[in-house]
Amino acid sequence: MREMADGEFNRFMKFGRDYASGKRLEISMKSRAFKLRAFVSGGVLAASSIAYVCSAQAADLPPMRAPAPMTPVAYAPAVYNWTGFYIGGNIGGGFANSSWSDPFTGANNTFSKGGFIGGGQIGYNQQYNWLVFGVEGDFDWTGLSGSGTDSIGDAISTKTEWTSTATGRIGAAFDRLLVYGKGGVAFAHDHSTVALIGSTASESLTRTGWTAGAGLEYAIDRNWSAKLEYDYLGFGSEALSLPTAPVYASNASLNVQEVKVGINYKFGP
Repeated sequence: MREMADGEFNRFMKFGRDYASGKRLEISMKSRAFKLRAFVSGGVLAASSIAYVCSAQAADLPPMRAPAPMTPVAYAPAVYNWTGFYIGGNIGGGFANSSWSDPFTGANNTFSKGGFIGGGQIGYNQQYNWLVFGVEGDFDWTGLSGSGTDSIGDAISTKTEWTSTATGRIGAAFDRLLVYGKGGVAFAHDHSTVALIGSTASESLTRTGWTAGAGLEYAIDRNWSAKLEYDYLGFGSEALSLPTAPVYASNASLNVQEVKVGINYKFGP
């Protein structure tokens, strides 16, 4: 009986030891699991805190400035400059009215004449902003001729052989287009003839008068330009004494209108 009692006691003690060891193992494993959960939770909390702090600091920072837009570079074409000396040529047509006083009746014998003109010009322009001031001289050969008769049938004729002007110019520049007016002194050379019965006489006369005109000029490139121009040349009455027998005395007036196209070459910029 004693041996049985001792055996039961030993089994009981062994069970107690095993039970205690299992409890300790369970407690140890639970402790480790708790520590692991605490570590993971702490890491998550720390990461969340860091993210929150960074987010708050980022919110406090001023917003990033967008890069300034690039302004496109504009290349405006250069405005044409009319300043400079120039030389050129012209062609066109002329129309003239000539009036002679009749030495026998005192009436006027009027006739018209027209023809081709052509010549050249030289001048200088100075531009101030859009205003252009200048001077110009021109010379044109003309084929302006006409004829008529006086009161008793004598044949009279006249031919304007050339015209010339010296003028000032003022204009408005619209970049390459120049609109201008001009005015000054005019010259013309006449050759007049009268044919009487059995006698013919002629006389040459250089006239001085005035001129006014207007025109358009367009710059083709930096140096070359083309123009269209109208000029009126007014000359007063001049005395004629044609050496006939008897002397044929008359007063002759002359007015000329010219329409010309031309081209100029400008020196300088």
